[in-house]
Amino acid sequence: MNSPPVGRPSRFGPGLLVAAAFIGPGTVTAATQAGAKFGVVLLWAVLFGTVATIVLQEMAARLGIIGRLGLGEALRQRFASPLARLSVASLVVAAIGFGNAAYQTGNLTGAAVGAGLVFGGSPALWASAIAVVAALLLVSGRYRIVAGVLMGLVGVMSLTFLTTALLVRPDPTALVQGAFVPRIPDGSLTTILALVGTTIVPYNLFLHAASVQEHWRDESDSRRTLAQARRDTLLSVGIGGAITAAIVVTAAGAYGTAIEGSPAADAATTVERLTPILGRTGAAWLIGCGLLAAGASSAITAPLAAGYAICGMLGLRAGLTDLPFRAIALTVMSAGTIAAILAGKSPSETIVIAQAANALLLPLIAIFLLVVMNHTPIVGSHRNRIASNVAGAAVVGIVILLAAMKLLSLVGLSV
Repeated sequence: MNSPPVGRPSRFGPGLLVAAAFIGPGTVTAATQAGAKFGVVLLWAVLFGTVATIVLQEMAARLGIIGRLGLGEALRQRFASPLARLSVASLVVAAIGFGNAAYQTGNLTGAAVGAGLVFGGSPALWASAIAVVAALLLVSGRYRIVAGVLMGLVGVMSLTFLTTALLVRPDPTALVQGAFVPRIPDGSLTTILALVGTTIVPYNLFLHAASVQEHWRDESDSRRTLAQARRDTLLSVGIGGAITAAIVVTAAGAYGTAIEGSPAADAATTVERLTPILGRTGAAWLIGCGLLAAGASSAITAPLAAGYAICGMLGLRAGLTDLPFRAIALTVMSAGTIAAILAGKSPSETIVIAQAANALLLPLIAIFLLVVMNHTPIVGSHRNRIASNVAGAAVVGIVILLAAMKLLSLVGLSV
């Protein structure tokens, strides 16, 4: 995988891959349903997810820069006993390998829906075309090309979703209350878990730890590189969080607040709801371009992350030009493409449930990361300090609490 040129530091680095990965059709679906069902009341969940992502991704970046290891490789080194290594590897391969193949279906169907809104045409044809382009980018083995495409797609998402959010003219007071006064309306726990699970994505921890090594391959000053990576993470993930919040605000403006029942908060319905505000063409282009960019960006990063995670856990070479990496990434791509063609549409409810399940998996992966980042033989003097451990433990604790509340609600117990 070619490294970027050394020279004037860019404002954006691998953090942009993280943002491109978590702003996919799953995020669009979860955020749209949050806004449609609960208005801007759940913006606090987006804010929590964004801050928590910055906390965990900083650790992953530090692992890659200081330890020169991916998270999978670090776990293999930390859990040396055969039984522990097999258990951890089985969990990661199953959760991220099969999970990313499932997410890839949503990525491609979501991108196809967006392309259809803008250009028309068959969803199956668009899903196939987008998959082919994404596969060609991955097998090109060129970091700068992949990163450049993802930067462009994040730019499109920023422009479309933030513009649309401004055009619906949200109430500033309601926005502040929604972001900083946590409330859990009846029936909102699954949506909250989906918002958290679609922002703090376990596979992004593997993606970030590996990609910082590629991006700063030729840098010898680890302290300077780490400072750049921290700025990059803060800026890139912050942009991703702003995009998610903009989608919530857009849906709240389109559907109104406190709607009874479960509105069909899909792309076509959202376009219809926004037509009185933006006009039919404007609504279709803004929502379509945003959804196309979201799906296409995640269609690139999901196989990329699966390749890094599985190769790292199995002790295989994990570069874009390495055969095992390509085989895993293209398997995820192929499985998602076939399912997308057969499905023909994006299963919105299934995506939300999958994102909620992602939040249930998150505590375990985050605990693994905390264990690794406190292991001096791996990260030396850059191991976690008290503040990092407290912040990481708080993220894990809050996610476990939300998950426990959801499980209790499923068995009919009040919380």
